[in-house]
Amino acid sequence: MSLTARFLLGFALVASVGLFVLFSQLIQRVERQYMEATEEPMVDVANILAEIFATQARNGVLDPTVVETAVHFAQARELNAQIYNRTKTQVDMQVYVTDAERRVLFDSAGIEKPGSISNRRDVVLTLNGEYGARSSRSSAYDTLYVDMVVRAPIRVEGETIGMVSVAKPQRGVLAFVWETERWLKWTVTATVLLMLAGIFFAAKWATKPLEDLTQHALAVSRGERSLPPHMPGHQMKTLATALENMRDALEGREYVESYVQSLTHELKSPVAAILGASEILQDGGVPEEKRSRFLGNIRAEAGRLRDLLERLLHLAALEKQKTLLKREPVNLGEVVERAWDHLAVLAQARRVQMESQIDASLVVEGDSWLIELAVSNLLQNALDFSPSGGLLKVKAYRFEQRGVIEIEDQGPGVPDYARERVFERFYSLPRPDTGKKSTGLGLCFVKEAATLHGGSIELMPGEAGKGTKAMLVLP
Repeated sequence: MSLTARFLLGFALVASVGLFVLFSQLIQRVERQYMEATEEPMVDVANILAEIFATQARNGVLDPTVVETAVHFAQARELNAQIYNRTKTQVDMQVYVTDAERRVLFDSAGIEKPGSISNRRDVVLTLNGEYGARSSRSSAYDTLYVDMVVRAPIRVEGETIGMVSVAKPQRGVLAFVWETERWLKWTVTATVLLMLAGIFFAAKWATKPLEDLTQHALAVSRGERSLPPHMPGHQMKTLATALENMRDALEGREYVESYVQSLTHELKSPVAAILGASEILQDGGVPEEKRSRFLGNIRAEAGRLRDLLERLLHLAALEKQKTLLKREPVNLGEVVERAWDHLAVLAQARRVQMESQIDASLVVEGDSWLIELAVSNLLQNALDFSPSGGLLKVKAYRFEQRGVIEIEDQGPGVPDYARERVFERFYSLPRPDTGKKSTGLGLCFVKEAATLHGGSIELMPGEAGKGTKAMLVLP
């Protein structure tokens, strides 16, 4: 599971639990406040009605006739009250009256029978001068809705002669609560989705430096040339710097070990030849003819050592580069001409000619010295494998916004087993005319130069199935 997915999953779990608890508590709080807001005006209504009944009492005896009539007319009235987005069509408040003996005198809903005795606790509390209120089921068959009941004592000259009760079905109040609940559900859902989207982008933003570092580390482990990514923040920059320093240290150690081993192997042969020839010359008594031959061998091996060291230094400097140090417009046609001019003497000695098809306007962006040295190595390699009196075909053209240089010789070609290995350091094939091998650094240098430019180098059979075609592609 990715780091981003972990962030999202963790946030979703925490947010779900937290929002569930918050939503539950909020709904309970809203419902309670709605009930409180409803009960408060009911207390006012109950006490107003209690005063009305008190003024209608005769000789301390309650007469609910006037209020009874008014309540019945009110319940029969058709309303069209628009309360925000809800319409109230009728009066749904219940009113009933009991005397001091708890006998029911009047019930607007017809639930309490006239003359019956009410033994409810809130009734007793109210008649004793305390505040009485309760909630009860609207009916024996209704388990969802309850009625809110508020009571107020009826007093005449300081004596409680009865009690008025005002009841209101909770159904009407709950309609507002449910509407609020639906609104809260949509709001909470939208908030969660927005938060998830925000945490997703935040997680992507927060984990991108780690992902970039991971990809950089993977590229390094594959042996690829990779630049360290740009890291925001002090800690991430420190981590990237530490990783890059570790990579440089490991690469430097491995690089030195590899070069020392390879160089030791390659130097053994010319050094041994030089030592052998010098020992023979030191003995004296060597004929002049052999003396000249031994001196020639020493000179040739010394030249071989010099060429090896020069190429090795060029390659070592190139392999340590992570980016191009210089980028400028480079005309590939001019590069090919200059490289061929440097090899003109060798080409004449082998009677090898060059046939060229070059786009004079072909220009790429890069390091002119590296590109010219790469092309020179390719031409040198083609000359080494060309037969005497052979022909080199050189093309330079543009293909899909890239510059391409093709060099084709008429040599024996590259065996299939060596097609990929020829780009390895110190790997070389014997020349067909002498059987000798080169330093094995030329094609390795070409590959490094092409990779550094973001290009490629490939060897393939010639067009006629003979020889070798080298294709250097540069962006």
